[in-house]
Amino acid sequence: MFAVYAAEPNADAPLDSLTVGERPEPEVPDGWVAVRVSAASLNMHDLWTLRGVGIKPEQFPMILGCDGAGTLEDGTEVVLHSVIGDASLFGDETLDPKRSLLTEKHQGTFADTVVVPKRNVLPKPENLTAPQAAVMGTAWLTAYRMLFVKSGLRPGQTMLVQGASGGVSTALVQLGSAAGMRVWVTGRTEEKRAVAEKLGAHATFPSGERLPERVDAVFETVGDATWSHSMRALKPGGVVVVSGSTSGPNPGADLQRLFFLQLRVIGSTMGTRGELSDLLTFVSNAGISPEIGLELPMERAEEGFRAMLEGDTSGKIVFRR
Repeated sequence: MFAVYAAEPNADAPLDSLTVGERPEPEVPDGWVAVRVSAASLNMHDLWTLRGVGIKPEQFPMILGCDGAGTLEDGTEVVLHSVIGDASLFGDETLDPKRSLLTEKHQGTFADTVVVPKRNVLPKPENLTAPQAAVMGTAWLTAYRMLFVKSGLRPGQTMLVQGASGGVSTALVQLGSAAGMRVWVTGRTEEKRAVAEKLGAHATFPSGERLPERVDAVFETVGDATWSHSMRALKPGGVVVVSGSTSGPNPGADLQRLFFLQLRVIGSTMGTRGELSDLLTFVSNAGISPEIGLELPMERAEEGFRAMLEGDTSGKIVFRR
């Protein structure tokens, strides 16, 4: 079958490992289902896989793609949940120490067919297209959990999103605006800030700029480059919710500010199947159209990877079959 895959790990030149070609048709174990892929979205995780991070060398070649949308054998349209873990033991599969994402142990979605556990498919809402549904399982689910499960924010409070153009950031803007938050966003360029305003941000600011007032919560996916600004931006008792560190994972902790102002730092990773179900219902009922910055046929995957590597898009990058 057709697939986009990492031939081998390549830490220094990840795109050199990216291959568009043929892979064997997958076998379907008991309790799993085959999904004919209609669309799948690109995530930073795919670049990490190309670099060999979070995956053993003997697991290559690995088909890329953490999430997507497609059809079952009977024609049912579905959305994929990317987290493969044991919810029966832990209640929350993201807390299973043996959990994995697609492309870490199991082949991914950038292919004609992907095989996943039966519980990892959910019905696709009728008012979402396949490309829109394909962005839900990773970036949008991460944003949903950060905002509605981890932050403790109430409608009417003020949230700051660090970074205006990434998939999680644009999802946070759209979800927060729809839920009645006052949404502020930082961005490096005027063009990226304009995208955030189009999506519902109430105010935007250049990265690192002093804000008019402190905020109730900051949502962090950037890390080193924005951490000190995030800490300074919080009200006493405020919270910073972290789900990524694209600019580096080891900023100064600013512990004096942390304890003196009684700030909270909360980590957040992906989300549960139940949270994905709630997200799909919320997006459908609220009439939200997820921001897709670039949509390409899967055969042109390298263009999408290069755009992500160069930070050249706003919103999600989606590949369609």
